[in-house]
Amino acid sequence: MALDRKDLAILAELTTNARASHTELANKIGLSSTALARRQKALEDDGYIQAYQAALDLAQFGLTTTVLVRIALESQSDDALKAFEAEVVKCPSVVRCFLMSGTDDYILIVLARDIQDFERIHRTELSRLPRVARVQSSFALREIVNRAVPTVVFGETKR
Repeated sequence: MALDRKDLAILAELTTNARASHTELANKIGLSSTALARRQKALEDDGYIQAYQAALDLAQFGLTTTVLVRIALESQSDDALKAFEAEVVKCPSVVRCFLMSGTDDYILIVLARDIQDFERIHRTELSRLPRVARVQSSFALREIVNRAVPTVVFGETKR
């Protein structure tokens, strides 16, 4: 399905307010509620919209420390990669994991309550991951940008 301006407008609105009603979205975008509902359903069916989820204030849960963890494996063999990936998904403190090019094999995003909590996470979760040769951690001082979708997707180059 080729996306037009109305589809992009629907997606842009939903990325900022996924709970918006069909009527509210239709009024903002200039469609009838029925047309809006049909387009939104097509966007879901075609996989452009994969899920709706709440954005939580993690500080309310005491998770105020974001740690970027760089992992190098002892080998980049298929077995080593599979073994690591099978176990890292089980780590409850890891919220994102990326297979990387370059000197690090993976970058993990870990959420912790504080430095002491991260020490516990390192000891009980990260240090137990298979085939790890090196772990390097950096603590985020402050979050500057947190977008679910880059605005260029909707034809916007700046906000």
